[in-house]
Amino acid sequence: MNAPARTGGAQGRTPLDFGSPTVVLRIFHFSTRFAWRPVAVTAGIWAAVVALAIVALGLGDLRLSPAEVVAALLGNDSGIAQTVVFEWRLPRVLGGLVFGAALGVAGAVFQSLTRNPLASPDIIGFSAGSYAGAVLVITLVGGGFLGVAAGALAGGLLSAVAVYLLAYQRGMHGFRLIVVGIGISAMLTAFSTFLILRAKLEVAMLAATWGAGSLAPVGWAQAVPATVAVALLLVALGGLSRPLRQLELGDDAARALGTRVEPTRLALVFCGVALTAVVTAASGPIDFVSLAAPQIARRLTRTAGVGLAGAAATGALLLVASDVVAAHLLPKDLPVGLVTVVVGGLYLVWLLVHEARRRL
Repeated sequence: MNAPARTGGAQGRTPLDFGSPTVVLRIFHFSTRFAWRPVAVTAGIWAAVVALAIVALGLGDLRLSPAEVVAALLGNDSGIAQTVVFEWRLPRVLGGLVFGAALGVAGAVFQSLTRNPLASPDIIGFSAGSYAGAVLVITLVGGGFLGVAAGALAGGLLSAVAVYLLAYQRGMHGFRLIVVGIGISAMLTAFSTFLILRAKLEVAMLAATWGAGSLAPVGWAQAVPATVAVALLLVALGGLSRPLRQLELGDDAARALGTRVEPTRLALVFCGVALTAVVTAASGPIDFVSLAAPQIARRLTRTAGVGLAGAAATGALLLVASDVVAAHLLPKDLPVGLVTVVVGGLYLVWLLVHEARRRL
C-alpha cells in the first residue's frame, strides 16, 4: 500500500496532499492500482444491503428470524418458510435491490456528464417521459408488463432525444440541459395528468396507483426480466466507465485523450435512460433515489468524481431501506415512492443549506 505523503514543511505552510492511499494489485503480468477507501466503503454498503435484505425477508404477518431466512435461502428448510421467502417476499426485496442500484447508476451517469449534482433522470425529464409513455399505453390499450415496459422505454428515449436536441448548442452544457429538462418534465407531467383525467374511472385509478411507485406488485414475472435488462445495461456501462471519467474533464480534454465525444455521450445517455425506463416499467416512477445516491456515495468514499459502483450500492441501500419503512414501519403499507420523495426532500434541504454555508 502506498501511504499518502503529507509534508508539513516549515511552520505555517499548507501541507501537501498527494491523494488518498492506493493499493497496487499484481497477478502475473497484470497489474492495476485502485484507492482503498472507495473499495472498502462500497463493500461495507453492500454488506449493509445484504443484512437489511435478510431482515426485510423476515418481516411480515409470518415473522422469520434471520437464521430461518438464511436456511430458507440455502435450501435447508423445505417448509412454509421457504414458500414465504422465495414465493412471497424475495421478488419484492430483489426488485428493491436491483432497481435501487439501477437508479443510483443512472443518476451517477447524468451527474458525471453534466458535472452538476442536481442532474438526475427525475429532474431533467426522463422519468416523466417514461411515466407518460407508460400512462399512454395503460389508458389506450390497458395494462400488461411488456406493453407498459415498451411504452416506458419509448417515452424515456423520446424525452431524452427532445431534451438533447433542444439543449444542444455547439456542444452540451450541463446547466442548459437541466433547465430544458425541467421544462420538458413539466409538460410531460401535464400530459400524463390530462390522459388520466380523460380515462375511464377504473383505468385512471390503475394509472394513478401505478404512478405512485410501489414494489408491492413486483413478482418474479417483473423481477426476472428487469434484473436481466439491468445487468446487461450495467455491463455496457462498465465498458463506458473510462470514457465517462474522461468526459468529466471536459469535451476538449476528452478529445485530446482519444475519446469520441458525441457517440460516447449518446451511448451513456441511452444506458441511463434505459435503466430509468426499466425501473419505471416494473414498479412505476420512483423519484429522488437517482438524485441523492451518487452524492451520498461521493461523500462517503471521498472521491473527486461520482463513482458508478458506490452509487449503485447506495441506491440499493436507500431503496431497500425506504421499502422496509413503507411496508412495515408505517401504519399502512404505502408505496415506496412516497417515502423516497420525503427522503429526497430532506436531502435537497440539506444540500441547499450545505452549499449556502460553504459559499459564506
